[in-house]
Amino acid sequence: MADPIVNWRIHRRLSVTYPVIFGGAPFVGEGTVSDLSLTGCAVSCDRTVLMGSYVKLSVLLPDPTSSLFIELGKVRWVKDQTFGVEFIRVPTLTRHRLDRVLSQELALEDQLPALLV
Repeated sequence: MADPIVNWRIHRRLSVTYPVIFGGAPFVGEGTVSDLSLTGCAVSCDRTVLMGSYVKLSVLLPDPTSSLFIELGKVRWVKDQTFGVEFIRVPTLTRHRLDRVLSQELALEDQLPALLV
């Protein structure tokens, strides 16, 4: 009998492809956010980023009038050309915007299987 896969994450992850600009000492880069949650994201890019480094992120949302500015994030893992960021300091306005975006997108994602039946 196969062991069930256990997901220990507290917050659901949203599979997205949002452009992102990020920077830390002493680098700046561009990439794509591929996973997004209330507490972090995964970023794919051509830059080499060190685990444990601190970054600022500006995630560009599909709505051209808004972006998510993460004041401080910590790189928690690195694998090939992708790294994971834990959000440490997020302005209140950004936190509300992130919550709204995730709520809307996850609601659509939950409705999709019902529409395919």
